Amino acid sequence: MLKLKISEQVAFVTGANRGFGRQLALELLSRGAKVYAGARNPESIDIPGVIPVKLDITNSQEVAAAAMLTKDVTLLINNAGSSTGASLLDGDLEKIQIEFNTHFFGTLSMVRTFAPILTNNGGGTILNILSALSWVSNGIVGAYTAAKSAEWALTNDLRINLYPQNVRVVGLHVGFMDTDMTQGVEAFKSNPTDIAKIAIDGIEADRFEIIADDVSQNIQSALAGGVTAIYPSLS
Repeated sequence: MLKLKISEQVAFVTGANRGFGRQLALELLSRGAKVYAGARNPESIDIPGVIPVKLDITNSQEVAAAAMLTKDVTLLINNAGSSTGASLLDGDLEKIQIEFNTHFFGTLSMVRTFAPILTNNGGGTILNILSALSWVSNGIVGAYTAAKSAEWALTNDLRINLYPQNVRVVGLHVGFMDTDMTQGVEAFKSNPTDIAKIAIDGIEADRFEIIADDVSQNIQSALAGGVTAIYPSLS
């Protein structure tokens, strides 16, 4: 595969109206990319220079309509997410379904729709915004954790299947970031502006996996130690 140059890319960022998605769009613009910014309410996008696109990734008709408008895309960033806070054990099943409809089925819908576009444009890159919670559970937001874990599995499978079509599928693992979604979380939070730079650097460096912070690095290292290394309270 040819080395990717951000300045030559046409990017589509989902959930680009706020939080991390907004920072990704700004970072891409600053490096010379053409940027489509997807959001359920495109009027909420306030970034000069981007092209707003109405998009709810859980709505197949809106995904198809967005694809019709953006046939020059070479870089897809699946950032749109949800966080209901639902527990797997006793949480509302509808909230659990929201998490999977967004992180798994919504992401899958975007990839299935846009992968042919990337292929037709000579190849490209898909970045899935995962989480340190793709690998470990904190015992609180089980629905989010399970959905992100499923999205990680999705990323691995699609990576294998799309690489022969000159489409690189990349996963970004990161802990909590200081966004609206984590307002109620009392833990260290990374600056989303910094993580956006790391993410785009990783894409340009042709990485398959981007470990964006120490939290994710430490969890990844602990996986080899098994259950008791990840969850010392169980030993």
